[in-house]
Amino acid sequence: MDADGIVRRGWLAFGLGCLAVLLMTLISEGAHWQSSRTLSRLDAMAQVPVSLQDLQWSLLDAVAARHDAPDAGPALRARTEVGLALASLDAHYRDRPEAQSALAALHAEVAERLRALQAGAGGPPGAAGAAGGAEDLRAVAGVRAVSNALLELESASVAQARNDLARTLALGRVGVVALSLLSLLGLGLYLRQNLALKRQQQGLQRLLQAEHDGLEREVAQRTAQLTELALHLQTAREDERSRLARDLHDELGALLTSAKLDAARIKARLGEGAPEALERLAHLVLMLNSGIALKRRIIEDLRPSALGTLGLVATLEILGREFADRAGIEVCCTLAPVALDPGGDLIAYRVVQEAITNISKYAQARHVWIDLAQQDGRVEVAVRDDGVGFDSGAPAQSAYGLVGMRFRVQAARGQLSVVSAPGQGTHIRASLPATAAAPG
Repeated sequence: MDADGIVRRGWLAFGLGCLAVLLMTLISEGAHWQSSRTLSRLDAMAQVPVSLQDLQWSLLDAVAARHDAPDAGPALRARTEVGLALASLDAHYRDRPEAQSALAALHAEVAERLRALQAGAGGPPGAAGAAGGAEDLRAVAGVRAVSNALLELESASVAQARNDLARTLALGRVGVVALSLLSLLGLGLYLRQNLALKRQQQGLQRLLQAEHDGLEREVAQRTAQLTELALHLQTAREDERSRLARDLHDELGALLTSAKLDAARIKARLGEGAPEALERLAHLVLMLNSGIALKRRIIEDLRPSALGTLGLVATLEILGREFADRAGIEVCCTLAPVALDPGGDLIAYRVVQEAITNISKYAQARHVWIDLAQQDGRVEVAVRDDGVGFDSGAPAQSAYGLVGMRFRVQAARGQLSVVSAPGQGTHIRASLPATAAAPG
C-alpha cells in the first residue's frame, strides 16, 4: 500500500468522523427541538382542565349571586371570570378543528345558563328560588358534561403528545447510538490507516537506514582501499627513490670519480709546461667536485644515507643543522632515542622534512623547534615554529603536503595533528606506535 493511498484513506475516515459528528449534532438538536415543542403543547394542554374548572366555579359563583343585581360586584365578577375562561379555551382550540363542535356546545350551554340566571336575577329567595337553584345546579352539571367531552379529547391529545415525545426520544437515542457507532468505526479506520502509515514509514526508515549502513560500509571499504593504495604508492615511491639513490651513488658516482682521477693523471703528465691547460683542468676538477656534491645532495634528498647508518636522531640533527645553515633560521633540537622500525624512522624523517620545507616556503619564522621522544609505547615527533601561521579550521586551497603527510602517518597506524592560527605559528605533531622500549 502506497503512502498516498494511506493518507487519502486516512482523510476519508476523518471526513466520515466529522460527518458523523455533524449528523449526531443535528439529530440531537432536532430531538431537543421536537421534545421542547411537545412539552410546550403538554403545558398548554395542562391549562385546559384548569380553565374548565375555573369556568365551572365561575358559574357556581354566578348561581350564588343570581338574587343580586346584574351589575352587583359578585355577579359581575362571576360573569367576567366565565368570559375569561371561555376566551382561554377559545385561544387553546383555535387550531383544533376536531374540538370546535364541543367548544360550540360549551359556549351555547354557558350562554343559556347565563341568560337564565340573568332572567331570574333580583327575585326573592323562597321555594321557587330553591327549585330554581336546583335547576341551576343541573345546568352546571350540563356544562360539566360538555366539559368532560373536551377533557376526553384533551386526554387523547395528551396521550398522543406523550407518544410523540417518547417516539422522538427513542429515535434520538437510536440515532445517537448509531452515529456513535459510526464515529467509532470512522475512528477505528482512521487509527488503522494511521498505524499502517506509521508502519510504512518505519519500513522506509529501516530501508533508508540499511542503505545508509551499506553506504557507510562501502565508504569505509573505499577509504581502507585508498589508504592501502596510498601506503603502496608511498612504499613504491620510497623504493624507487632508494633504487635511484643507489644508481646515482654507484654509477654516477663511479663516473664522476673516474673523470676526476683522469683529470688528476692529465694534470700530472702536463706538469708546468701548459698553464692554460692546467687552468682548464683545475676548472674541470672544480666542476667535477660540484657535480659530486650535487650528486650527494640529491642522494640525501632521495634517501638519507645517515638514516640507515647513524640512526634517526643523528639524521634529524643533520637535517636541522643543514636547514639552519641554508635558511638562516635558528633551529633547536630536543631529540631522544626511540624505538621504530626502518619504515617508522623514514616516516618520522619525512614528517620533519615536509614540515621544514613548508616553514622555508610560507612560515617566515625566526625559530624552529624539533622534538623527538617516546612515552607509553608511542613515539612523538613534533615541529613547531613562530611564523605567521594560518587558519587550520578553514578549507585549505593547496595543502597536498599536509594531506600526504597525514596519509603517510595514518597508514602506519599513527595520528597527525596540525595546530595553527594567524600570527601564532604552526605546531605539527605525529604520533607513531613504537616497536619496543626506547633504547637507553
